[in-house]
Amino acid sequence: MLNPLKILSAVFIAGFASVAGAAPASPSFADDPAAVAFARDLEQRHGLNADEIIGQFARIHPNAKVLKYIKPPSSPTQRSWERYRPRFLNEMRIEGGLRFWQENGAQLAKASAIYGVPEEIIVAIIGVETLYGRYTGGFSVLEALATLAFNYPPRADFFRTELEQFLILARENGLDPLAVKGSYAGAIGIPQFMPGSQRRYAVDFDGDQRVDLGNSVDDAIGSVGRFLEQHGWLAGEAIAVRAKVAGTPDPALIEAGIQPTLKVGDLVDKGIRAEADPQAFVTLVDLVSPGHETEYWLGYNNFYVITRYNRSSFYAMSVFQLAEEIRRRMCEEQSSTAGSREKYCRA
Repeated sequence: MLNPLKILSAVFIAGFASVAGAAPASPSFADDPAAVAFARDLEQRHGLNADEIIGQFARIHPNAKVLKYIKPPSSPTQRSWERYRPRFLNEMRIEGGLRFWQENGAQLAKASAIYGVPEEIIVAIIGVETLYGRYTGGFSVLEALATLAFNYPPRADFFRTELEQFLILARENGLDPLAVKGSYAGAIGIPQFMPGSQRRYAVDFDGDQRVDLGNSVDDAIGSVGRFLEQHGWLAGEAIAVRAKVAGTPDPALIEAGIQPTLKVGDLVDKGIRAEADPQAFVTLVDLVSPGHETEYWLGYNNFYVITRYNRSSFYAMSVFQLAEEIRRRMCEEQSSTAGSREKYCRA
């Protein structure tokens, strides 16, 4: 038998929740004049259906989590390589990279042959980005991009362009824009390409006549290779080399930027030495860790190319060092196989 007191209690609680519960949902993007004007503009310039886009906008709202994650911290922490490195240089990513390479060796070798990018670099980027496809993001890409396009003034122009690219991409690939999931910044799939990058650089690497970065590992592998090649990767060239620095280097050398403009031979007089061609151009990379001695490296053109994927020297160094460690493990496991030592165990 039902207890009348429990029924009354439940009714009271439900009534209280309806009065004092969650705040009403924020207006949808269909209520934002800027978003509506954006949809009308896309119809004029690209032939997209504005009413259809506005209908999709009616089903999404500004996402507070997206805005929270995109904003720089109010009290930014000091740069620390010591803190950053273990996020990506760890057993989970190294062992995962080893398995990923073993399972996708043929496609990695194909991509490397076509684009000139070492297999381990492609593996490491996918490992850093999504742990080999395990974590590709759970945000609505349409909602994330709209939130940043219309509610985040510091980078509104960039994200409006990406929202435009995403809607064109959805039309080209027969996708439901409301169904696509990705990162809080709108990056998509196994390699986490922004929509504009997917349209410019992604490739159908598995031959099924469509580009699917969300589900096709082959397409992800080929697309990463092509992205780096298109940004100037030099096949067979070095990436970075450890430098010995006497004292504290001239700050101007660090401030010269991430693009290689410093000649190795000229750095000798400034107390910076490395086993490198004196005529080569490099960037001086400082891996700072508060309370620890700064680690210095010279980054070549290919190091700079990795930063086109994510504009951070810490990111590029993580990719490089993860790639080197994965290749070392492959050397240990495969060196007994004929022909493998030369491929995996190069100096």
